[in-house]
Amino acid sequence: MKKQSGFTLIELVMVIVILGILAATALPKFADLSTRAEGASIAGARGAVSSAAAIAHAAFLIDNTTSTIEGTTVTYVNGYPDVITIANLAGLNVGAGLDFQGTTSGSVLTITNGSGTCSFTYTEAVAPAAPVISTVLGTGC
Repeated sequence: MKKQSGFTLIELVMVIVILGILAATALPKFADLSTRAEGASIAGARGAVSSAAAIAHAAFLIDNTTSTIEGTTVTYVNGYPDVITIANLAGLNVGAGLDFQGTTSGSVLTITNGSGTCSFTYTEAVAPAAPVISTVLGTGC
């Protein structure tokens, strides 16, 4: 007579229990990724604004006039982009229902992520200093 081989019911139940324990241990590590992603997106936007300001300043030093950089006409304040053009120059989708929200108050532009939890500010340059770009502020950023 040929003996059958395979897993017993107890062995299968134990494997399922062990997989359940491993899943319960790993779940909290991956559950809060959206907050970290929002913080990373606003940090990336801050870096894009900083780079755009530096590139525009270099273009200004070359020709000392209003210039067009990648299709965006740049208006300068003390050799750096103004608050109206910096977000477009940085390639950010700023506006209602888009990736980022932008509000201006005089010479200060505040960029906020879509959920409104993280933000940074771009303050126009005041001669002879460069523009001030704040660190990313907010909860979980």
